[in-house]
This record gives sequence, C-alpha cells and structure tokens, in this order.
Amino acid sequence: MKTSWRSASLAAAAAAVLALTTACGQESGSPAAGSQNVGATAAAGDYGSDGSGSNGYGADSNGTPGASAAASQKAGELAVAADAKLGKVLTDSAGHTLYRFDEDTANPPKSTCDDACAKTWTPVPADGATAGTGVSKALLGEVTRSDGTKQLTVAGWPVYRYVKDTEAGQTEGQGVGGKWFALAPDGKKASLADLPGLSVKKTDLGDIVVDRNGMTVYRFMKDRAWPTPKSACTGACLEKWPAVAPVDPAGTKGVKKKGLMSFTRPDGVKQMTVNCWPIYTFSGDKQPGDLNGQGVGGTWYAVSPDGKPVGAPAE
Repeated sequence: MKTSWRSASLAAAAAAVLALTTACGQESGSPAAGSQNVGATAAAGDYGSDGSGSNGYGADSNGTPGASAAASQKAGELAVAADAKLGKVLTDSAGHTLYRFDEDTANPPKSTCDDACAKTWTPVPADGATAGTGVSKALLGEVTRSDGTKQLTVAGWPVYRYVKDTEAGQTEGQGVGGKWFALAPDGKKASLADLPGLSVKKTDLGDIVVDRNGMTVYRFMKDRAWPTPKSACTGACLEKWPAVAPVDPAGTKGVKKKGLMSFTRPDGVKQMTVNCWPIYTFSGDKQPGDLNGQGVGGTWYAVSPDGKPVGAPAE
C-alpha cells in the first residue's frame, strides 16, 4: 500500500508539471483574474446605500466614526493608482478611490450630493489636499457646498469617497446608478474601454510590448521560462519592478499567443508571461513610452512581441 500511495503521488506531481509545460508550448493562456468590482449595481436610489443605516465613510448608525472615518477626512497628497480594469485612478493619500457624480457640474463647479447622498458618498474636503506625482496642481480647486463647507474639485468636478470602499484599492462605487465613476487624474472618468491588456508599440528600440496603460513591459534575465515559469524577482525587487497582472490572451494585440499565460508565484501573486517569460513594469517609468528600465543592471530589458529581451547582449 505504501508503494502504491507513493507512486500515485509522484504520478500526480508529474502530471501537474507536464500540464504547465504543455501550456507553455501551446497557443493558450489563463483568463484574467478579476481584482476588483467595476460593475457595481445600484442599490436604493442613485446613492448605492445598503440600507444598513451607515452614517458616512466608515461610521455606524449612531454616528460613531468607524476605523477608517478619521483617516478619510482630509485627502492629503493625491496619488495615481493603476487599476487592472480602469487604468489610472485618482486616490487619496491612504489609497482610497476618489469618485465623481454625473449630476454634478464642473463648469461652473457644483455639488448636488447632499443629505442622505452625502452619507454614502462623502465629500472630500478641499483643505489639506495636495497634488502628488502624476497629478496636476492646476486641476485642483474647491466648491462651496450648500452647508457652507469647501469640497475638493478636480478639473472642476466635486470629489467624493464611497462608503463601501473600506480598503485601499477598492472600486465598489464604479458605475453605481450609472452616475458614479472613479476619477482619472485629469478629472475624467477612469476607463480602459477597448484598450488591449497587452499590445505592441514601435520605439527606437524596435517593437516592444506595453501594458494596458501604455507602460513598457520588461524581462528579467535571471528569470526562467522552461520547463515552468519562475521569477527571481522577489521582496524589495518587486517594489521596483511590479509583476504584470494576468490579462486575457484574447484581449491582447500583436503579442505572440504561444506561451501567453499566467502563473502563480511562490508569494501567491499571479503574474503574466510572454512566451512563458515573466513580465514586469518599472517603477521608474512615470509616463507611457518611458524606457527608464532598459538595460538596468545589465539584467532588465524591454520585451519583444515574441518574448525576447530587446537590446540584450547575445548569449
């Protein structure tokens, strides 16, 4: 019985390795892993109230601030976050998504969300809000609300947080009532409609792969692709070189489909590959088209549509 059990275990492990190896040699891939809710359905009215008696951002029915209420008052330094579904999203200093309301106006600025609405969509105070990296100071302003308080505006649009976004990075308010939308850094509605998850861009280096935000995608020469993808970039390395999240191969353009798949890293993070090579972006690239990661340390290179490292020395 012991011999039989061991044989069965070894067979199962071999089958798992073979399955992944086979996937690397086929024109297939893994579907994108949804990270956030970007199609929230409206609850009562247009406010997205859940009927729980919530008194505001993280407050209970008695008006006692919840854990996140105090931290959510002043926006602090505004930042730009990359969302897998929405692209560049404006956040406060704590990483909470900021929203705009279609019934408001930007020219002139006017907030129409009061009373019950303002308990679910808390107005962001103008006081204490500053422009961080990727945010134009010239777009920041304020509007006087009906209660006399000053609310932050971006490109004229009054800014809010959503009560159901209890953690940084959540976008539960996106699309609520068909009138509430996450803010892009320029004050427009954050959107990646019709943009491919990965695509090809022509540069001085040649054709390279870029992500859905137009940011350059890189390969690490210490990684491996065969027999299974393996990343050598861990810990502090990932802070500088974020792993590209899985995308649906069907939603890519110009990238070789063979070996276009995702794998699960030892830290549990799912990472996309091109021709089975793990791919990354670079924290030093601030704008689409930047190539600041090219050749760093002699180990990081932009990725060609077939997964090769562009400009790397011949091995």
